[in-house]
Amino acid sequence: MTRSLRSLMTPHIDVHRAGDRMKTRVSWLDSKHSFSFGEHYDPDNTHHGLLLVNNDDVVSPGQGFDTHPHRDMEIVTWVLGGSLVHQDSLGHSGIIYPGLAQRMSAGTGILHSEKNDSWRLNGAAHDEPVHFVQMWVVPDEPGLTPGYEQLEIDDALAGGGLVTVAAGLPRYRDRTAIAINSSHAALHVARMSGDPERAIDLPDAPYLHVFIAHGEVEMEGVGTLDEGDAVRLTRTGGQRVIARGPSEILVWEMHARLGAQ
Repeated sequence: MTRSLRSLMTPHIDVHRAGDRMKTRVSWLDSKHSFSFGEHYDPDNTHHGLLLVNNDDVVSPGQGFDTHPHRDMEIVTWVLGGSLVHQDSLGHSGIIYPGLAQRMSAGTGILHSEKNDSWRLNGAAHDEPVHFVQMWVVPDEPGLTPGYEQLEIDDALAGGGLVTVAAGLPRYRDRTAIAINSSHAALHVARMSGDPERAIDLPDAPYLHVFIAHGEVEMEGVGTLDEGDAVRLTRTGGQRVIARGPSEILVWEMHARLGAQ
């Protein structure tokens, strides 16, 4: 981001409540969209910074998204409960579960499916829905080589602080769990116990997107945020966040916006 562009930005905080999200509901899927997605289009709500998609999905057992294509997008999937089977045209096949960081770089094109049917791979039957958040950010350039990466980080999350889960920002290169092809973006996750003495401080960045994936928190200057709520911050940061009980928050730190990298 150029200095002249940043100087034109006005510090701003927008709170988006869970109940105001656009929704897709069919027999096997309950999906809530923070931004325009699919048939749900709002020209005033297409992205924040480099983040284009923040879908909060619940998929019934044995169901899911059949094989479909993606192109020129960094896709990060974060499972909150249950398990999700990922299979793609690069030959990757595995189970994503809470505490496992996963990224798919679509690049020049990739096919993948996502199903709640892990018993096909491990033989252990279950009747539990899978709850996950899928997030899409814009890569630095189109036409990159497709790729996939995952890493279990459950132990790091147990500390209760912000853990850098996926990043392309150079400052996090040596301490991110997985890399993304976006040198202006990083995703941090915190699992908070609810101890008022264990607050976290948000990063300071031109664009932040804070999503309450689970629980209830109090954010300095904002107030109470419930599960499914999100806050979009522009040219501000550093606010303190305190959990009111066991909670999990997802924080995108972005130093550019769509069309201005």
